[in-house]
Amino acid sequence: MPATAKTAPPAAAVAKDAHWAATRERLRNRNRHTAALTICDDLDAKTALETARYALRRIQAEAADRPEDQTVKGAVVTAEQEVATAQAAFNEAAIILRFQALPRLEFEALKKAHPATEEQAEDGHDLNVETLGPELIAAASVDGMTVDDAREYLDTWSEAEAAALFNAAWNVQETSRLDLGKG
Repeated sequence: MPATAKTAPPAAAVAKDAHWAATRERLRNRNRHTAALTICDDLDAKTALETARYALRRIQAEAADRPEDQTVKGAVVTAEQEVATAQAAFNEAAIILRFQALPRLEFEALKKAHPATEEQAEDGHDLNVETLGPELIAAASVDGMTVDDAREYLDTWSEAEAAALFNAAWNVQETSRLDLGKG
């Protein structure tokens, strides 16, 4: 049944749960999962942020041991401000790429459109990630990255960075926000 079709909730479900209509509406209005890939080429900004975070963790641990010490409390406030300043500098230098999960049927169709080559299949692969990668990255990009952009980045970035780009677009497809706890 298409997602846009509006039908009355099953009578048995309504009888069992008076809030089924509201639950059903919430389920229809869920946002697809989104993930971000942060790129920061400014080593100084990255180092300053990590150093500030480390200093904050240390002073917070000291403050936990000495809860009445006003000097330590003041040092925590100062360290928090230093983290905020370092985070702002990092954010200014960073590039954030955002990816959103595709509707399941769209993702499945995209995978089917990129079957493994004979050689890849002999190596146990189901998909041709070389052709799928740019298409998936562009389709999942919230920022409007094109297939040509994605292909360029995959071809020119280091292997680790290209893998991180592909994995950001792939992993958001496989993230579950469900909890199958005891009922």
